Amino acid sequence: MAAFPETRVTQPARERRLFRFGVFEFDYSTGELRREGKTEPRLRDQAVQILSMLLDRPREVVTRDELRQNLWPADTFVDFDHGVNTAINQLRNALGDSAANPRFIQTLPRRGYRFIAPVEIVGTASGGAADATPSPQYPPAPLDADAQSSVLSDSNDLPAASSGIVSVLFSLIQVMYLAFYVLSLARFRQVGAILQDFAGRSHWIFILIVLTAAVGIPIRLYLITAMAFRYRGLTRKFHRLFPFLFPLDELWALAPFLLVSQLGLGLAIAFSAALLYVPFAQRSLLLMAHASARD
Repeated sequence: MAAFPETRVTQPARERRLFRFGVFEFDYSTGELRREGKTEPRLRDQAVQILSMLLDRPREVVTRDELRQNLWPADTFVDFDHGVNTAINQLRNALGDSAANPRFIQTLPRRGYRFIAPVEIVGTASGGAADATPSPQYPPAPLDADAQSSVLSDSNDLPAASSGIVSVLFSLIQVMYLAFYVLSLARFRQVGAILQDFAGRSHWIFILIVLTAAVGIPIRLYLITAMAFRYRGLTRKFHRLFPFLFPLDELWALAPFLLVSQLGLGLAIAFSAALLYVPFAQRSLLLMAHASARD
């Protein structure tokens, strides 16, 4: 596979432009991205080109064919899909964005991308100061029906929360699930006896508990480690895991029934009902920390 060709953002003889969106600024002429006035690590040239095209046409769809024509000449052999996906992922990492809940770059499957955040364009003389003339602002574009959820909260719907509080609460949830798995495996025989009393022929349920516990332990250790060391893109990674974690967590919401003899049937039902919400709470916590970082 040939290496990606080096491309440069060229600036014709015209005014420089500075794009402002959220806490970010993007210098069209130099390709520099700044967050709250501080320069971010340099973006790859393809990422700069794509961001320039998206900001040039906020709220409009930039198709993949347009990206192909602008970024790579027709006679250049590259893995186009890999190149675009890599550049978009770098942009999202730099902006703290996610494909599942986009605040800046929205993916339209099989079509292209669209910049959906409000954008302010500031014209500057070459090398000079910014114009004092108020610049137009573009409101965010509505998400397509297939790109938004009518049930799950969006990051814009949730209040901001400090990263410290989110880290503690999210980690405690992971420790809780980890305790469920370990204690169930440690009380192997007792769990089997409880299932036998309640479910009769319970071999398949017993096997399901063992398998999901074995799968859940490394996932919870990963999430605890990721939160402790503040992995970049954890929110995005968790949203990718969410469709797989959701049925696992909903199954283990029944864990209090394994202690029904100690808790009683009423408390077991109450605790299970509360645990049914916990998968959504994990997701909301990460989005709240994301909103705090944005503000």
